[in-house]
Amino acid sequence: MPIIVDAVRISGFRGIQDLKMSLARVAVLIGPNNCGKTSVLKAMQLALGDYGRHLSDEDFHIDGDSKRSTEIVVDVRIVAINSEGQPEEIFSREWTNELGDHIQTDLKGRQFFAFRTIAKPQETRTGFLIERHTLREWVKDEEWLSVEITPSQKFSARSEFIPFVSIDAQRDIHSELNQRSSFVGKVLSRVKYDAADVEVLEKMIADINREAVSKSSALESLKDHLKAMNESFGGKGYAEVTPFPKKLRDLSKNFSVYFGDTAASSFSMEYHGMGTRSWASMLAVKAFADLMQSVHAKEAEPYHPIIAAEEPEAHLHPNAQRALFSQLSNSSGQVIVSTHSPYLAAMCSLPDLRSLSVREGYTQCYRLSKKLSDAELKSLQREIMRNKGEVLFAKALILFEGQTEEQVVPVLFEQWFQATAFSKGVTLSAANGRNYGPFLKLGLSLGIPVVIVSDNDTSGGISTRVLVDKQISKVKSEHELDFPEEQFFLDYLSEPNDFEAEIIKSCGLRDEVIAAFVEKARTINPDPSYTEKKRKELEASSDDRLIESMRGEKATNSSFLADKIAQNAQRKSREALVPQAFQNAFSKVEEWLT
Repeated sequence: MPIIVDAVRISGFRGIQDLKMSLARVAVLIGPNNCGKTSVLKAMQLALGDYGRHLSDEDFHIDGDSKRSTEIVVDVRIVAINSEGQPEEIFSREWTNELGDHIQTDLKGRQFFAFRTIAKPQETRTGFLIERHTLREWVKDEEWLSVEITPSQKFSARSEFIPFVSIDAQRDIHSELNQRSSFVGKVLSRVKYDAADVEVLEKMIADINREAVSKSSALESLKDHLKAMNESFGGKGYAEVTPFPKKLRDLSKNFSVYFGDTAASSFSMEYHGMGTRSWASMLAVKAFADLMQSVHAKEAEPYHPIIAAEEPEAHLHPNAQRALFSQLSNSSGQVIVSTHSPYLAAMCSLPDLRSLSVREGYTQCYRLSKKLSDAELKSLQREIMRNKGEVLFAKALILFEGQTEEQVVPVLFEQWFQATAFSKGVTLSAANGRNYGPFLKLGLSLGIPVVIVSDNDTSGGISTRVLVDKQISKVKSEHELDFPEEQFFLDYLSEPNDFEAEIIKSCGLRDEVIAAFVEKARTINPDPSYTEKKRKELEASSDDRLIESMRGEKATNSSFLADKIAQNAQRKSREALVPQAFQNAFSKVEEWLT
């Protein structure tokens, strides 16, 4: 029966003051830069792996008053699960034997093993004191730092059956194979052969060595000189030339991997690009973790490797990113991935996403609402993740209704901020009509601030404002999501306008609209007389007729309108170009970002 690290709590580590996080068997950490994804992985490596030998003063949290934490605290909980990943009440016999008296039972009768890692500077000498203590209970999140530890709960060694393997995109398979301290190096050093096989293989190696020396005049000469040295010692010494390792146990010291289109054209990994080398490194870790799983299974021993992959997508094209994630997901044990890739994140089961962000100076972790049904999860996957995965990495999300906005709003944003939305980390997106629900469920669950700028017209006797308000109320009631001011903002265009009417009637961008239509006409017929005739027709049109033309030609005219607003030939102020509701939205986003 498998196990899983299902919960982690971290305090005083790097940018993390107090963080609580649940984990799945395959968990994906997302969020903007400097939000704490790497810190989570390194804190887990401190508790479960070998990060203690890399620990430095810089790993201790510094608060807003420039006060450094006196200790780092990491709590880890391990529970039993079945082959489908569902919780089990008790550990298997193998894990019970391994964990022994460390196993505790909660009030519901479910077994768990939890421990606390505490790291602090040593007072009398350089370096750090790192201790681990069994936790007798797993208290509520708000009480976890008040739990008192007694000396009797202390234990020393980490379990060899729960190795924590940290890999990142800079890992190199060539160095990984030849570093004895690496996970791959440690596994290779454990490669064993039967005594009879060793004898046969070493005889073959000896034959190859003799053949290699006999074929080289330089090596033959060296061999003759070494014989002379042997004679100078009175024949008591023995020297030989071995181009290849003489003993089978030394082969792993020069282990290598070759890759190419064919065996004849393959060459060593050290000569490949970083994408191939880092991918090979990660697959080597996976392969050896699976190998060790098999070895321990044969010995009836438990084994739960935890592979922590930091930004594995670096150097890889999108399809390779998807393939790598699929391969890592099928690893033995547990996989925790941090990423900035929407392609990779879209491969993840949505409930397994963990979004990190910094709010009011604190790193916080978010996950999707547990109240989302299977149908709603499929809807999110279909409507957002498939084509708009970049939403997951936004510092803020601005939603609007239709096609015209999708072309024009990015230009309005640039006019307001004098910067692109991408450079600010803001995602702008049409919501497929008024379908704001999926974006709200995803964004607010994962801690992504959401702005909606809605039309304010009436269609078929039904007010858009009423429809949008009902939709938001439904999301609030069904999913118990908070809509705090620091995460949600809603505004409407002037009544009774849709976006096209707002552009002309409220913003007075009639000249820009006409110029856009004329530019579009020029692409159809470049004859000056044709475009001039078109201009006069447009200038003679009423505002309402222009608005109807905009509505009827959204798909083809919006990009031309965006270009004309971007050019801003009349040098209008940003307030003159941007509708009031979008001014309010942009100001709110500016407030959030700062």
